[in-house]
Amino acid sequence: MQRRNILVVGAGPVGSVAALACARFGHRVTLLEAQERIDDSPRASTTQPPTLEILAELGLIDEYIAQGLVARTFQFWDRPTRRLIAEFDFSRLRGETAYPMVVQTEQHKLANMAIGRLRDMADAEVILGSRVTGVSQDSKQVKIETENGELLADYVIAADGGRSTLRKGLDIEFEGYTWPERFLVITTKFDFQAELGCCLRTYMADPDEWTNLFKVAGDDLKGRWRAVFNTRPDETDEEALSDDSVRARLARCYAQNADWLHLNLYSVHQRVAKQFRKGRVFLCGDAAHVNNPIGGLGLNCGIHEAWDLANLLGGDESKLDAYERRRRPLNIKYVQEQTVANKKQLEERDPAQREKRFEELRRTAEDPARHKSFLMRASLLESARDAIRA
Repeated sequence: MQRRNILVVGAGPVGSVAALACARFGHRVTLLEAQERIDDSPRASTTQPPTLEILAELGLIDEYIAQGLVARTFQFWDRPTRRLIAEFDFSRLRGETAYPMVVQTEQHKLANMAIGRLRDMADAEVILGSRVTGVSQDSKQVKIETENGELLADYVIAADGGRSTLRKGLDIEFEGYTWPERFLVITTKFDFQAELGCCLRTYMADPDEWTNLFKVAGDDLKGRWRAVFNTRPDETDEEALSDDSVRARLARCYAQNADWLHLNLYSVHQRVAKQFRKGRVFLCGDAAHVNNPIGGLGLNCGIHEAWDLANLLGGDESKLDAYERRRRPLNIKYVQEQTVANKKQLEERDPAQREKRFEELRRTAEDPARHKSFLMRASLLESARDAIRA
């Protein structure tokens, strides 16, 4: 294995995992982050089985599980009638993975865990509060310009988010589209499980306004729920975030008179970078692709990319093209297509089609072989297997 000087831009969960993986493989690593501290606002938290396998390889799994909640099932409901349609159980994946479950741990916890490990490593450096302003490269190295000076590296991993400065600086097209509606995330201590009898990951279909419910541990480990809603395309920020609107949305999800801790309103995109590699710079995570969060796939795919790339960077340079050759098609097949299908399933308006979709889910859940096959794809285990074969 060749020891290289790796610069990772972006200290979110994907960049932090990429940096830790590269450092554990013996490379000299610098992790660079524009912000002074890791963003702890409510964002991704769902961690699928193959991602848990990676975290175990990195020595993070015990702490990661302790900081989150284990979710062994997930459910689909019809929200208007308060009907449970189908339940899927990760225990069907025993024998396929050492972790037949999902763990709900907030992404900032993962980033901080990885950074903590990096700070204890002799050949790793973490630099916070230094924004990238430019990038250039030749056949031997990459030069990253920051507000505080220049950094040189053999290779750069761009994990600097959906608005990636590096992707834009390299003039890589971000192909795709933006959904007309936005998503509103309401964080509350209201106990949906006690009220509805739902599980910790619950998808509620509604032709007018669907809801996804997820429980996370919170920094205090006392638990809180995130309720994700679609907004109307013409709904303004002021309307969506008003107390009356938030309270009405919670009430329509059977949370009467509930209070909330945090609101997050954001635009939703389905986009994939035309290239995942340009010379000595590789795109990872949201810098390479963004998608709607229904199904909990985007962050997981980014971590898989980070792990894959860290493994490749220690080998022969001639093999580095394998990263883009397999990771871009895998994202399109297992993340872009699946998250679009998930969204359409929740918002189906035609009554006959809605019932047809519900019946298909029921039959899938009731048939052992189809149940397992469904979970292999939904958990990204099938994607992980394809990556090995690619």
